Formats: sequence, C-alpha cells, structure tokens
Amino acid sequence: MRNARIDDYDHVPRPVVAIGTDYPKGYRLPCHAHRRAQLLYGATGVMHVSTRDGNWIVPPQRAVWIPPGMVHEVTMLGVSTRSLYIEPGAVPGPGDTCQVVGISALMRQLLIGAVEMPAHYDPDGRDGALVALLLYEIAGMTALPLHIPLPRDARLAPLCHAFVRHPDTHDSPQRWALSLHMSSRTFSRFFREQTGMAFSAWRQRACVVLALSRLAAGDAVTRIALDFGYDSPAAFSTMFRRVLGHAPTEYLHQGMASPRAAGEPLAAALPPAGLPADALARR
Repeated sequence: MRNARIDDYDHVPRPVVAIGTDYPKGYRLPCHAHRRAQLLYGATGVMHVSTRDGNWIVPPQRAVWIPPGMVHEVTMLGVSTRSLYIEPGAVPGPGDTCQVVGISALMRQLLIGAVEMPAHYDPDGRDGALVALLLYEIAGMTALPLHIPLPRDARLAPLCHAFVRHPDTHDSPQRWALSLHMSSRTFSRFFREQTGMAFSAWRQRACVVLALSRLAAGDAVTRIALDFGYDSPAAFSTMFRRVLGHAPTEYLHQGMASPRAAGEPLAAALPPAGLPADALARR
C-alpha cells in the first residue's frame, strides 16, 4: 500500500502491515506511538528519530526498529519510506529500544515487494511466504552504532542536549564534572551509568551521528570538521572511519541502490509461490 495511514489498517488480522510513503524534505512527524512495532526503512534521504532516551540518524538504505508503544518523533530529509508495522510477539525483534539496523540486499527487495501487497493478503500464498521471510530477516538484523543515548538525570541531560546542539570534540569531562560539582572519577562513573558509555566514546559517537545528518544536508566534510572542533578534515575523517569503518561520504552512500532499483519489482528474492507461510507469519 502507498501513502496510507496505519491507523486505518491497524486492525487488519495479519502479522504485518506494509506501507510505503514519500515525504518532502524537512517534513516532521510529531511525537506519536504505534500499537505495533515498526521497521522504518528509508529508500532515499535521511531520517532523524528522537525519543526521550536518545537520537538516531538513519542514513539512506538503512532502517530503524521502533518497539511497540515507543513515543517517537521523526524528521524526514527527502525520504521515501517502506514501513512494516508488526504485531507484538510476531517476531523476536532487535530489542525493546530503538535501533538503527543494516538492511541486506535481500531485505531491501522484500521491503519493495511488501508495500505492493494488499492489506488482506493471503497468508497461505505468495504474499504470506514473503512476510514469513521478512520476519526471519528481521530476527537476524544487526544494530548499527548510530544512536546518541541521552540521560534522564535532570542535571546531566541539559549538558548532553547542549552538546548535541553544538558539538565540540575538545569539550572535556573535567568541565562537565566541575559544572555538576563532582570529582572527575565520580562524574565518569555517573556518566556511564546514565548513558551506558564512557564520556569520550559518547562524545565521539555524537559527533559521528550529527555529522551524518549534516552530510545528508549537503554540508562539506571540511566545514563539519571545523565546526566540531577538529584540527583538520583529515583528523575528523580518521575518527569517523575508526567508528564506522568508512570515510564520511563513503558511509553515507554505502549500499545505496540505483534510482531505478528502488522501484523495481521483487523477482528472484522471493521463495516459490507454493512455500507455506511459517508459524512466525501467523498470529
């Protein structure tokens, strides 16, 4: 289905409802939640997902897993989405928190085919087999380090939010500790308890994730590096490669399909039409 509202189909007695939607650049979906889990895939563009626990940047050809009932906000930067709305318990998903996940070539083709299915697809036919394979693939998805965890502590949260607004790679844990009237050792332990990460790793992660958003908006690597306090674009690129395994522009476009491929019909990726849908695909 295309450009449909999940609220109109949430009641459909199928484990998965698939919807494709095109969004203009800068479109914002305000805070909301779904009864079903959601796998939100961006065929094009970049998505910025926010919850009370953190921020996620979703580059093109990746997806974000949103658990059932999770209140979230999404900003779309020229995104064409393929969304799967999945009944709770239909598949052991990536977890009970949001996660950006990698999408295989097979999964990409399955998503393209899924949004062409009717809402009341035949669970024992070809569409049911497609859904069963989708659920198997979802169970094995790999999380990507594109999450900026945010603390809930009322003292630390403003500092983290301020850093996200104006990242500076030279910002020191000593300054943060002083502002919170803590020793460096106490602050280090406190920060890890609140975010699950050491301060230096969190600072680096935030710079990488925020850089992806700016790269997608067309900003140059040199401008981003200087704005974030790096001594040179080379130093920034080295850090970026160390975290994500690729240079900044390479990572943004890694695995992107050609414009035609994003709209091609599903072909060899599907199992034979006679393959029965597995129990995972049933309620």
